[in-house]
Amino acid sequence: MRIGRQRQRSHTSIWKSTTIVSLGILLLLLTACGPAVATGSQKGGKGSTTIKVATDFPVSGQDTPNGKPAQDGAEMAVQEANAQHLIPGYNIVFVPKDDVGAQGTFDPDMGKNNVTALINDALVAGIVGPFNSSVAQAEMPIANQAPITLISPSNTNTCLTQRGPAVNCTGAQDKVPILRPTGKVTYFRIATTDDHQGSVLADYLYQKRNYRKVYVIDDTTVYGVGLANIFSNEWQKLGGQLVGNRESKQKSNDYGGTIANIKSAKPDLVFYGGTDSQGGTQLRQQLLNDSGTASLAFGGGDGIENPVFAQVVGSTGGPTFATIAKVNETVLPSAKDFITRYNRIYGESDYGAYSAAGYDCMNILLQAIKRALADGAQTPKDSNDAAGSKSFREAVIAAMQKTDYNGVTGHHNFTENGDTTNKVISVWQVTNVNGKDTWKFVDQVAAK
Repeated sequence: MRIGRQRQRSHTSIWKSTTIVSLGILLLLLTACGPAVATGSQKGGKGSTTIKVATDFPVSGQDTPNGKPAQDGAEMAVQEANAQHLIPGYNIVFVPKDDVGAQGTFDPDMGKNNVTALINDALVAGIVGPFNSSVAQAEMPIANQAPITLISPSNTNTCLTQRGPAVNCTGAQDKVPILRPTGKVTYFRIATTDDHQGSVLADYLYQKRNYRKVYVIDDTTVYGVGLANIFSNEWQKLGGQLVGNRESKQKSNDYGGTIANIKSAKPDLVFYGGTDSQGGTQLRQQLLNDSGTASLAFGGGDGIENPVFAQVVGSTGGPTFATIAKVNETVLPSAKDFITRYNRIYGESDYGAYSAAGYDCMNILLQAIKRALADGAQTPKDSNDAAGSKSFREAVIAAMQKTDYNGVTGHHNFTENGDTTNKVISVWQVTNVNGKDTWKFVDQVAAK
């Protein structure tokens, strides 16, 4: 009897052990086959199936005509990527930010806050923007330390990426050590820099329009001061004359004192380094409304080249010129389909100087994300996975540096500083076309 009971207890123990092991295996299988978390994250060490890409542009207030078309171009790229399953197995989420502040214009502090918030969301893989160089100056150190990709369709200030006397980036303008604290490049752009934009416009106005005496004003912003400096230097190299005292003037509702100074200096051209929202529109209107200055030519960079500026200042009086720091895609057969698609979604009136550039920037970022994944990078698990986001963002930045992209605005590679190798500048003039004052394309120059 003792032996039989021992055997019975032995069989019972084996059955219990087998049952426990079986239940354990079953639980493991159920865990492995369980449903994905609704946020797009996955357990078991796998990354999220949600990838966020963001924009930071001025899309409200006075800067709407500048920033909104660029944002729309970027959004369109995301919509198409999802529809075409560009990155199979992943959903790309578009996160737009507005950097307009309380004054109704672009605000560097608002941009800085936006980028900080985007960095804190681990699922954000990269940011297209900003639009304005002064906003870039505020955002770049934060993005560089995170690190996270910034790619701008429109920043042109040379000193954001370059150093040295050859490009007037010395002393207070030697900004790279501050903007790139890690020493690594995380900022990219597809707009040509102001050392090309300013010199091309000076060449055009001096050599092809035969102006000789210029009065120069800037709006005190990073972009405006840099552009005016480059223009002035090139103008003097050509043999042109700078008349009157160079003015650096913040936005004002009355440029009466400036108008008086211009009259005394007797130029045949006024050059304005700045944006429409920082005083460019007001200044041009006052020049046109004063009989002593109404016939003067007026020139500026891409900061004034938008449809609203053209409509407000009109085509009467002296001619108004501007450059855009990229190719004019509207004359390229390869861009026709993009423009048709864009206009169908957002309307022809919304098409802006940097609609196509916003689209190309987002596509460049998406292609870099796709390459990073193909090379083995893993997305973060969720919005709180800081460690996962850091490694994934670093992989995206590495892929950005290998960019070889053919898009609506042409072919883009990036230099060691993150600048595009595509250095074409287009020149425009406010003209009445079919009863409407608008910007008309007049020339295109491959920068030296």
